[in-house]
Formats: sequence, C-alpha cells, structure tokens
Amino acid sequence: MNGSIRLGRVVGVPLRMHWSVPLLVILFAYGLARQTLPVWIPGRPPLVYAVAGVVGAALLMGSLVLHETAHAATARRKEISVQDVTLWALGGMTRMGRPKTAAAAFLVAVSGPLTSLVVGGAALGAGIGLHALSGWAAVPAVVLFWLGWANLFLGVFNLLPAVPLDGGRVVQALLWWRTGDRERADLAASRGGQVTGVLMAGAGWVVLLRGAPIGLWLVFIGLFVMVVAGAERRHAALHTALRGLRVSEAMTAPVATGADWLTAQNFIDEVAVHARHSVVPLLDFEGRPSGVVQIRRLAAVPAASRASLRVRELAIPLSQCAVAAPDDLLTEALDRISLRTGMRLLVVDAGHLVGIVTGKDVARLMQRHTLGDGTRG
Repeated sequence: MNGSIRLGRVVGVPLRMHWSVPLLVILFAYGLARQTLPVWIPGRPPLVYAVAGVVGAALLMGSLVLHETAHAATARRKEISVQDVTLWALGGMTRMGRPKTAAAAFLVAVSGPLTSLVVGGAALGAGIGLHALSGWAAVPAVVLFWLGWANLFLGVFNLLPAVPLDGGRVVQALLWWRTGDRERADLAASRGGQVTGVLMAGAGWVVLLRGAPIGLWLVFIGLFVMVVAGAERRHAALHTALRGLRVSEAMTAPVATGADWLTAQNFIDEVAVHARHSVVPLLDFEGRPSGVVQIRRLAAVPAASRASLRVRELAIPLSQCAVAAPDDLLTEALDRISLRTGMRLLVVDAGHLVGIVTGKDVARLMQRHTLGDGTRG
C-alpha cells in the first residue's frame, strides 16, 4: 500500500504501517482518555487518563496485528504465498495469493475473526479478574474491559457477509465448496459485498444526520466495501472470461529485449528509443532473462552518469517479476501479478524468454473471444 513504512516481520512476513495509523491511535487514545475512562472511573488525574488512553490504543493496535497475523500464519500453513501485512486507518490488510481449495479459503478467512474473539474474551476475563480484586476503580481493569469489547466488536463486524470483510471471504469459500465453481462464488460474494456496502454507507449517512459522528466512519467503510467488492467482481468476471486459456494464447512474441551489460546511454540509443512498451526485458550474457528496466527510470538518469552506469543497476531483478510458462493457465498466471511485480507477465520456457503479457494483450484476447462467442451465437 502506498504511503506505508516497514516495521519488521511477523511469521516471516513483512509488517507495514500506513501513515494513517498514528491518526487512528490518537483518535482511540483521545476517546478512551477524554470520554470512556472519566465516565467509568471519575476523579482521576488527567495524566492517568492520558497514559491509560495511549496504552489502550496501543493494545488495540496490537490486537489488529494479531488478527492479521492469524490470516498470514494460516495462509502460510496452507502453502499460500503471503506478500505482506499492512495496518491502516480501517484496520488491517493481508495481501496473499489465491487459495487452491475452498477449505483453505475458509480457514484463512475465519482465522482472523476467531483470533479477535479469543483476544476479546481473554481481555474481558482479565478485566473481570482485576475487578474482583480491586473493583472497577482500577484503571487497568477498565482499559482491559474496553479492549475486550473492542475486539469482540472487531471479530463480529468482520464476520459480516461482505467482501472484502472476512465474512465475505467465508461466504466465498462456502459457495465455492457448494458449487465447485470458484468464479461463480466470487461473483456472488462480490455482488453481496456491493449491496452491503451501499447499505452500510446509507445507514452511516442516516446516523450522521442524527448527530452521531460514528456515522461518518460507517460511510467511509461502506464506500470502501463498495469499491473493493466492485473491483473483485470485475476480477471474477475476467477470470470467467479467460477460463481454460493458456498464457501462450495471450502473449506477445517475439518480444524486444536488451542486454543487461550495456551502459544506460548505449541501451537508450540502441534499444529504448525503439521500444513499444514502457518496460524492456533484459537478457544476461547467456541469453537468459535477468529482469526488466523501466523506460522512465532510464530517462531519470542524469546525462553525465549514463555512460558509466550499467542498465542492470537500474533493473527490477527477475526475482521480483511475475513469470509464467507458455502452457500455464492464464488465470493462474495473472494471479502472480501485483503492484510489486508490475502489471506484466514474463513468459519463460526452458530458461529463455519467449514472450510477454501486458494488460493490452489480455484486453485484446478478451475482445477476440467475445467476438468469437458472438459469431457462434
């Protein structure tokens, strides 16, 4: 996600934080310190409320990390690739590949809410235990009680049957298991997500008009659900249209390439000025693909440095590119594309580059098959 920084790793997966998270922490800390704690345990010094508010907000962020870590850990146990875990203003997001079975999809989806429910129950139990020892006057008991209810709400809310919420993923998995058709299940779940998003945004607007600020939050979440569910619906439609097709049917071949040992200036003169794509695949001394270089990155190199800088130093290495074989299913190969790899697919056969698939190639293939279906109809 753009605007995020890396904090470390959880279960071997990069953990990132969006710039909006500190604002979320401040919001929760303020609400806990200025509203919740003074009502439940009045008469404490402002500093006590402030410290307790910050601690409570930090614990809630830790709970969100546990929620997303459960998704990541379950996905890795089911041999699903996980790119990273990112915290942001609306909670958390775990980017991963598509599950291979409905059972794996179900377990990954349900693991997060179950973790939140367990954490919520544990926090409530700890808060009740402190209450039994020292009464509700104990600030830690109130913070734990607040944390427990927040996690229970998080777990239940995420089980709403709306993609991209975890409940929507559960519905996807159940429909997939029931029908045996992943694309059909994805389309149905994404439609449900769009409807739920509209209802959430509408309900939030009504609440906001009645003077409750939380309505604005519901509007934002509803709009987010609508947008993501719409994107997933288009993605499912794409998979349906491309079902059964191979990578070789979509790729452009032969593809223009350049040697990775050339200087930036020689590469610009000999290759880049004739390139038809915004990126150019690179080959090493043995003629094997070593990565890709972006034309805009070449253009950004100062003229004084182009004669000494090798183009391989500007390249995105092959390990960070999406790669497929000509006989791979196109739908499975396209799942390897992400913001990290770029919107292109390098087609490699026996270690040699034989083609490339871009968004234009896929669009052209879909148009051709649409025309073919119309002719047959």
